[in-house]
Amino acid sequence: MQVMIKEIIVVEGKSDTAAIKRAVEAETIETGGSAINNAVYEKIRLAQERRGVIIFTDPDHAGERLRRLIAERVPGCKQAFLSREEATLKGDIGIENATPEMIRKALSNLKTDYELSESQIAWEDLMEAGLIVHPQAALRREVMGKLLGIGYANGKQFFKRCRMFQISRAEFEKALELFHKEGYE
Repeated sequence: MQVMIKEIIVVEGKSDTAAIKRAVEAETIETGGSAINNAVYEKIRLAQERRGVIIFTDPDHAGERLRRLIAERVPGCKQAFLSREEATLKGDIGIENATPEMIRKALSNLKTDYELSESQIAWEDLMEAGLIVHPQAALRREVMGKLLGIGYANGKQFFKRCRMFQISRAEFEKALELFHKEGYE
């Protein structure tokens, strides 16, 4: 029996909807790619008001841009993330390439988009962890984003996500410890 998701999942296209439906029982709103229009924003706003929304876009530049635009226009959405590795098949990055197990895992590890508040994690913490201003910063953020369940982002967006999702210092340090144990240096 498939897991049923109460919230409506926002995806980019038809193939993403098909992948979601292979993994869970859920309804989706398709944005039609990154060129989202006001009618789609209105559907997402209404869905958020009535049932809640989970933003689940591709872990690429266009998908991250779309995620940011939706989160800005429709506050309070939950967000699901896949790593690039989990969503890549033959060089193509997208939700449609993920296994049903990976999709269920991402949907079980939702992050809530809280209003920005003072975070326990400071910009200096990211510098010390080598997540910014480091030759391997992008790779390190990709791994840490996976460990924290917040996906890949550039340095500024990674910091913003840590604040938005209220990643605690304890969560951050636990992920960093695992990062070092796994041999990422």
